[in-house]
Amino acid sequence: MLALRDLQKTLPIRGALLMVALALGGCSSQLADLTPADAQAHPKEPGSYLPVHDLPPDRDQAIIPPDQRAKIEAELAAARDRQAVAAKDAK
Repeated sequence: MLALRDLQKTLPIRGALLMVALALGGCSSQLADLTPADAQAHPKEPGSYLPVHDLPPDRDQAIIPPDQRAKIEAELAAARDRQAVAAKDAK
């Protein structure tokens, strides 16, 4: 049995631990409060596949016009050819 003197020594430590536990408990929050309002709901079946055929609404328009796309592809092909020549010369 603890003597009164031992109890008086451990009482402040126990009180401090209790205060820390209460303070940390008051800082906790629900995870639902942290999610954005426009977040999609989780599927009810955890193993279901995502709908791959559903596209974003603005995907019907071409992002890069065809003439710019051809220019970019030509630049990339030229860069690839230059690197191939440089790699061949390095050997």
